[in-house]
Amino acid sequence: IQSQAIPAAIRGSDIIGCAQTGTGKTAAFVLPILDRLSHERAGRKRSVRSLILTPTRELAVQIERSILGYGRFTDLKALAVYGGVSINNQIETLRRGVDIVVATPGRLIDHIQRKTIELGRVEVLVLDEADRMLDIGFVNDVRRIVGPLPKKRQTMLFSATMPKQMEELSRAYLDNPRRVQ
Repeated sequence: IQSQAIPAAIRGSDIIGCAQTGTGKTAAFVLPILDRLSHERAGRKRSVRSLILTPTRELAVQIERSILGYGRFTDLKALAVYGGVSINNQIETLRRGVDIVVATPGRLIDHIQRKTIELGRVEVLVLDEADRMLDIGFVNDVRRIVGPLPKKRQTMLFSATMPKQMEELSRAYLDNPRRVQ
């Protein structure tokens, strides 16, 4: 999946990536994000420029670790935002500024409602394990999060399967996506 997705993502294409767990999907979106954000200046105040939505806190932590590992020679900041832990440390880190947020939908909506996160500068959106997010009932949360994001952005959707509901999501949020398997 990486050999097909990475070049398309670097070109800025929207992507639908379908591959089983353990095939390298994380690197297929993290590496192009790091490349893009490390070559573009963020401005004076660091703001969220990439948002990665994922269904579970375990996956959010795993993706954050991948970002920190792959991006160790960049000055980009990443934060995993998920429930089950105190929100206060997340709020403090967001105040200091981050470039990439990896989030579960519920906790992200909590931050949006509290106005502790600003998503108006998101350039890249990733829906990771989108089929699992739909399976566990996050479709309305995803719509609530993605709806107000900037319309001019790159969107990548990665999944192990492609149920009908995900096709509908992709039509709503992706622009002429490149399909990779």
